[in-house]
Amino acid sequence: MSENQLPSVAYFSMEYGLHSDFKMYAGGLGILAGDYIKGAQDIGAPIIPIGLKWKQGYTDQKIDADGNPYDSYHNYVYDFLEDTGVSVTVKVRKTDVVCKVWKTEHFGNRPLYLLDTDIPENSDAWITGQLYGWFGEERIAQEIVLGVGGVKAMRALGIPIDVYHFNEGHAALAAIELIREKMSGGSTFEEAWKATREEVVFTTHTPIKEGNETHPLDRLEYMGAFGGLTRDQMERIGGDPFNMTVAGLRLSRISNAVAQLHADTANKMWKEVAGRSEIIGITNAIHTPTWVDERMTRAFEEGGDLWAVHKEIKQELIGFIEERSGIALNADHLLIGFSRRAAPYKRSDLIFSQPEVIEPYLESGKIQIVFSGKAHPLDDNGKKIVSNLVAMMKKYPKSVVFLENYDMTIGAQLTRGSDIWLNNPRRPLEASGTSGMKAAMNGVLNCSILDGWWPEACIDGENGWQIGDGFETTDFAVLDRHDSDALYDTLLNRVLPVFYEDQAQWVQMMHRSIETTRTEFATKRMLDEYYTRMYIPS
Repeated sequence: MSENQLPSVAYFSMEYGLHSDFKMYAGGLGILAGDYIKGAQDIGAPIIPIGLKWKQGYTDQKIDADGNPYDSYHNYVYDFLEDTGVSVTVKVRKTDVVCKVWKTEHFGNRPLYLLDTDIPENSDAWITGQLYGWFGEERIAQEIVLGVGGVKAMRALGIPIDVYHFNEGHAALAAIELIREKMSGGSTFEEAWKATREEVVFTTHTPIKEGNETHPLDRLEYMGAFGGLTRDQMERIGGDPFNMTVAGLRLSRISNAVAQLHADTANKMWKEVAGRSEIIGITNAIHTPTWVDERMTRAFEEGGDLWAVHKEIKQELIGFIEERSGIALNADHLLIGFSRRAAPYKRSDLIFSQPEVIEPYLESGKIQIVFSGKAHPLDDNGKKIVSNLVAMMKKYPKSVVFLENYDMTIGAQLTRGSDIWLNNPRRPLEASGTSGMKAAMNGVLNCSILDGWWPEACIDGENGWQIGDGFETTDFAVLDRHDSDALYDTLLNRVLPVFYEDQAQWVQMMHRSIETTRTEFATKRMLDEYYTRMYIPS
């Protein structure tokens, strides 16, 4: 299908992970969006991404002398951004806020348009200051700029749009602006809502109800987010309090979850929402040129020595770890990578849950673990998880490492150079988990709970290992003990013997890992699915 035949898609996302030095992302949502618009550029798909130009981005999270994380922020200047010469105006708290529109295609991505309020015309210059920073009012202001400002920017730039794709609920106010446009042209609210639904598609990510953003209607009204709609109309769209995910589901013709299991979870989670769109599963994917080491790809395609290449890349990771932490790991011993956001359901410290089982392996160095991950600046529970991982590094100084200030650079090093990629969330709370895809394509073997993308990819014992049997319960004490036992059983009785005693089988598994994931979990497959199942009306 040529670009001329494809509908043009305005893709709204609060964050974009394109490069470590471009501080426009916080975590997996942004990494997905960055990979998406790189993949779209590779195949010439007419995706038009829209976001915010963050002055300080997300937190730089360092570890203090007592082993506790603290947050710091810096003002960044980017000389590669192109001034489009276009500005649009939105109203926040009945005040005009001017949004300057920048553009960049510096990272092999589709031209990305970024709205910026940090200009002299604005008293509210800091709306685009910190990604996910501050509190409810600031978040609403940011979402007015992204949603309402994004639609206005497309109009001002003269870019015709066929489909509006909201990557998570942050962009739901774009649909309110589309409804407002139609009503100002003479349509009734019902007509405008119905017509807008035909233009909008929506991606939901968060499989925990409490993690889906809500705002009191009074606050939305005070901030100027109603866009001319009445309170009753807004309540019909998003409820009271106004749930951004519920709004996304009701404002779109079709929605998607980001893995097949996540689709089941999301449909159960939102089954009570009247008038919502169907939620289908389109599993996330990665931009392979960004994340997969060319040496490994070449060795795989040319029948080269995967183990020799892996040893070379692992040695580079060990050097990187020593440079960052001062700890020199043993290249001949098993190295486990674990890097993700510090949230309780991800259970970063599950491997330490039964010290009497794991301690001998850590003290001997037969098992080495490298952790990284940030907690949200306002999440004290997440910060306790980070502090605990740092404490484990002090307890096992030869075999446990925590790399502070997790970013794309650390993520790329770990997913290329580890031996094992460990993932042990509480099923079914992992939406997708693209880091495991990056590892798999680099020949790093996944050892994971059957959650997110892994149930679709896992051929147990052949291209990686499953932990446990897909057990689910809302009693977390029972679940955690079940999964802890399963983790030790898999790691100690299945992974270690192969690593230390059967290198031929290990290399065969590396080959199968790459073979079974490199096409299925690459951005082209994902983009093809979005076009055929979401963007092109059936």
